[in-house]
Amino acid sequence: MTQTPAQRPRIGVLGIMQELYDDMLPGITERQAEYTQRVADQLSGVAELVLDTPARSRADAERVMRRFEHEGLDGVLVVMLTYGPSLRVTRALGEARIPLALANIQPDPAVSPDWDMADMTYNQGIHGAQDTANAMVRAGVPFEVITEDWQSPEFRDRVDRWARAARTVSAWRRLRVGIFGYPMNGMGDARVDESALIRVLGPQVHVIAPGQLYRTMGDCDTESVTGLIAAEDDRFRVDEKLSVTEREDHARMQIAIERLLRHHGCDAYSTHFDALGEDGRFSRLPMAAASNLMARGYGFAGEGDVPAAALVYAGHQLAGDAHFTEMYAMDFPTDSILMSHMGEGNWRVARTDEPVELIKRPLDIGGLDDPPTVRFRIQPGPATVASLVCLGGDHFRLVVSEGEILDSQHLPALEMPYGQFRPASGVRACMDAWLRAGGTHHLVMNLGHHAAGWRLVCELAGIEFRQV
Repeated sequence: MTQTPAQRPRIGVLGIMQELYDDMLPGITERQAEYTQRVADQLSGVAELVLDTPARSRADAERVMRRFEHEGLDGVLVVMLTYGPSLRVTRALGEARIPLALANIQPDPAVSPDWDMADMTYNQGIHGAQDTANAMVRAGVPFEVITEDWQSPEFRDRVDRWARAARTVSAWRRLRVGIFGYPMNGMGDARVDESALIRVLGPQVHVIAPGQLYRTMGDCDTESVTGLIAAEDDRFRVDEKLSVTEREDHARMQIAIERLLRHHGCDAYSTHFDALGEDGRFSRLPMAAASNLMARGYGFAGEGDVPAAALVYAGHQLAGDAHFTEMYAMDFPTDSILMSHMGEGNWRVARTDEPVELIKRPLDIGGLDDPPTVRFRIQPGPATVASLVCLGGDHFRLVVSEGEILDSQHLPALEMPYGQFRPASGVRACMDAWLRAGGTHHLVMNLGHHAAGWRLVCELAGIEFRQV
């Protein structure tokens, strides 16, 4: 089952100190453990925090990190509870397989005239952070640093942004992308070296035969089909021209796709219209299925575009409700770009003041019958688009643009999801930079401004970030 976007990241807390202070200040380990719990409580709405006993030795640190990795956590927040010599954590952090952040915090936010040597010891984590960070820099380990008052909203916000980026990177490393059939012939910006993709970022490509989809459709039970149709009746304004046959066939395709994704352990997928059209056994393309499955948290891209499908899945993990789209045309009078695709789009980004429609939609592409298609306009407001660029070998680049979805005109002839995106840098500057950076034509869009989060993803994943 795909990970739902609303799930909180699971973050381990590695509290570091040393045995030296136990003789000097009896009870200090218990005291600092309680402080760690208060920090975790402060972050309870941001992430699911997993605590362990303070790591006071090399054996402790390596045991805790092994536990966190074994439990499949999304990241580790390193907290200096006192000064701790970095050589005790050098291997544990230098060989970390999950993203790291160093929280440069201390129990008391201010130095006080009432402080004694005990208070100095409780609050001396800053020079332990320096020693530990130095070890991670020497090891070439990417990590985030968060220097804040741990009781402040800013600390929560920064940990929230890092934790979602960590979840994104960890989810990528576990991801399997299903591709039904084959990629679109001649579409170069979607091509990727599969070995480099899994080596650098983690997603694995898994081909699923169209024949398996056809057989699984035939095995769909009536109850599941009628249940999906009823759910669509409740959510969408359904076109009266859609026949029972068209809706049932679409429902079987969606159910079969999801069952196969679960069976093969795939949380993202791509279909190509020619691969299904030329197969000869399918009546229509799974347009509405793609929209519904994106709304359920799956990554998706059209035309067999594995990098874009993986990026849409990453968008779910980073910001929630990721939407697959592409740049269709420029509108210079409004300094915006018309965003759409053939008919696939996450209806969770639809305008809240208009119904989402399920329409009968003539479509010649693929040479098949009319596919039921979800149609909506995108919610106006802040938005971010991103493109994963494969530059050859182990070189990957993420091209990102922030801007806004305009409260723009109706385009009644467009029988697919659409909206107009105005880049913050303007269409001319944005597109000049986008094209120079090799930005692809298949994109992920999230509502809200998320460039800072994408930048963190790139830093943690070790790939290039380019904002345009």
